[in-house]
Amino acid sequence: MKLTPRLLNIAKLVPKGSILADVGTDHGYIPVYLMKNKIVEKTIATDVNKGPLLSAQKNIKNNGLEDSIETRLGNGLEPIEPEEIDTVIIAGMGGLLIRDILMNHPKVTKSIKRFILQPMVAQDELRRWLCNNHFKIVEEKLVSEDHRIYEILVVEHGKDEIENEIYFEIGKKLIENKDPLLEIFIKKHIKKQNDIINNLIGQETDKAKNKLNQCKEKIHEFEEVLRWLKN
Repeated sequence: MKLTPRLLNIAKLVPKGSILADVGTDHGYIPVYLMKNKIVEKTIATDVNKGPLLSAQKNIKNNGLEDSIETRLGNGLEPIEPEEIDTVIIAGMGGLLIRDILMNHPKVTKSIKRFILQPMVAQDELRRWLCNNHFKIVEEKLVSEDHRIYEILVVEHGKDEIENEIYFEIGKKLIENKDPLLEIFIKKHIKKQNDIINNLIGQETDKAKNKLNQCKEKIHEFEEVLRWLKN
């Protein structure tokens, strides 16, 4: 089975021998890949909707893995028991939904060692919540697919020291590791801030002025990271 770059890079971050749950498994591509390549010992594929879970079951059956991959219907970590898994993938959802999934089942969340998270939006808010709730980001990676750059976070329990607010928008590990896509990624952030500034032209309210200053400050910080990357 050939995975897309996004799914393949998520799969590569799963430690060998893991007992895994793939939350929101959709077609079950990652569990099938991991089992076929003998990377995990056991996999539970869950989804909140019957349709995607049926698609996953069909894919699992087509690959002869019915005895190796269990499927469960349920919301977030609800179908998982505490201590049942050591690694979880939660990918392709909003950052706030991922936060809620981790919050809503604290006993299960506490028993998991590694979280591989791939938020589609609100990445900064997810990073901030993780930092404030005794999680640490141990690895981050950018992946390009279909003209979009995706962020993948590997998280464990622990304490994270965030010295600068910019690390919530541009992951600290991405900067430390000089991720190959980081320059393109930061330029996209700068363009987004410039677009906001252009939309604020002509607005004289205090709120608009504050927003304008925030955007300019962010651009300044992003440009500082770019200069550091090139040195």
